[in-house]
Amino acid sequence: MKEEIKITSHLFVPKHEILSPDEIKHILDAYKISINQLPRITEDDVVVKEIGANVGDVLKITRPSPTAGVSYYYRLVVREQL
Repeated sequence: MKEEIKITSHLFVPKHEILSPDEIKHILDAYKISINQLPRITEDDVVVKEIGANVGDVLKITRPSPTAGVSYYYRLVVREQL
């Protein structure tokens, strides 16, 4: 039997989490942007699938940073457009 591997357990995959509507509002207000101005990540992304994110969700990605210690990135989940 083949063992299932969780991509989010890998050392080089940063933490991804789905934001709540209140958290999204806070981020958009803080940066003075609309949701459509966020960088995108497609629903086909392996991590998006694994964490159960849907089109329209906003993800917070937490990465280590040599200068800041920790840095945060935000991505809007979208359908892949061909």
